[in-house]
Amino acid sequence: MRTTLDLPEELLNEAMKAARIHTKTGVIIAALEDLLRKSKLTRLKEFKGKIDMDMDMDVLRGR
Repeated sequence: MRTTLDLPEELLNEAMKAARIHTKTGVIIAALEDLLRKSKLTRLKEFKGKIDMDMDMDVLRGR
């Protein structure tokens, strides 16, 4: 999908160097993927302490 963006050149160049990605498209895709990953991790953290993980592996294997 083609999109026109007005991005700060210095910020984009710094991100490309930090990520060692050589294309503008690549660094934007990496940033979007990282944003989604962090969002999913945040949602998973909401379940901390709410799921009973006390399992007996022998019982599970017998299923």
